[in-house]
Amino acid sequence: MKLIRRYLVSEIYGATAFVFAALVSLFALMDLIRELKDFGQGNYRLPQILSYVLLSTPGHVYEIFPIAVLIGTIFALAQLAANSEYTVMRVSGISAGRFAAVLAQIGLSLAVIGFLVGEFVSPEAEQAAQKLRVRATTGVVASDFRSGLWIKEASSFVNVLRPLSDASLSGVRIYEFDKNYELRAISHASRGVYQPDERWLLQDVVRTVFEADRTRVERLDHTYWVSVLTPSILSVLLVDPEQRSARDLFYYVQHLRENRQQTSRYEVALWTKFTYPLAVIVMMVLALPFASLQRRMGGVGAKVFTGIMLGLTFHLLNRLVGYMGSIYEWPVPVSALLPAITFLLLAFGLIWVIERR
Repeated sequence: MKLIRRYLVSEIYGATAFVFAALVSLFALMDLIRELKDFGQGNYRLPQILSYVLLSTPGHVYEIFPIAVLIGTIFALAQLAANSEYTVMRVSGISAGRFAAVLAQIGLSLAVIGFLVGEFVSPEAEQAAQKLRVRATTGVVASDFRSGLWIKEASSFVNVLRPLSDASLSGVRIYEFDKNYELRAISHASRGVYQPDERWLLQDVVRTVFEADRTRVERLDHTYWVSVLTPSILSVLLVDPEQRSARDLFYYVQHLRENRQQTSRYEVALWTKFTYPLAVIVMMVLALPFASLQRRMGGVGAKVFTGIMLGLTFHLLNRLVGYMGSIYEWPVPVSALLPAITFLLLAFGLIWVIERR
């Protein structure tokens, strides 16, 4: 059994690596084509575009991990079936259940790799990619901390405590400096709303002005603020919850709870961080029935195509359930586990049907 396991590891890992290379190259090409339309905007040149595409790669790797594992495993098992190697393994006494257990063991190491990429590599790379793009196209420099989003533009530093889903800002602080880098004024607004004339309407403003011999405080019901910061730039600077690390999501959920804010979307993303690696194991078990399908039901190409469709279905179902769970406030474990459990039951159902035949 150890010999068979080592053989399966080499075949599956090799096929999965090949699928990864193909899919990542495809996504990178699509990113490159999409970004070329903004070539020449600001300082966004070819080196910046290539850097952005390269930094976006880990995010694609994490996103397509279960799909690539499914396609790679189907391809490897289909090749074994085509060469009658799978039949020999089964005839030698390996049951379908034991074969599925072996695939699950092999998938465990891939699941760990996927989790590490999604936790430590993808979030940092995605944030770096988005900041590089915004800095090159608009000149805005931004960093995201627990104290909110910090943005540098011209001679000012802007701190936004929390961007809201309706493209408004909650808790805006503007630190204005002169050409000698001396602090001249601090403005604090409880809320900022973007206006059609491309200005921000700041509400409940307290402005502290530092003059040569005194400090003056102004209180305004509202004022207007002209900035290169727009809702579209904010949507780029703020990385989607699904692309954040579990650590950041945990602290952010705690922060939202303390302020009595809606947490469902971020809780679903947090749970998904731990259940997504389970999907890798589920995909490998789901690939097993394809090894038992007779050749008249389709060759390797047909089986791989079916695997691609199943992988895309899982990806879309995972996103759909996550969004619906946030909207309709389903229990978070249900939203996070439902796609994986559904496909696991599908895998066991297919294995049971094939074994009965």
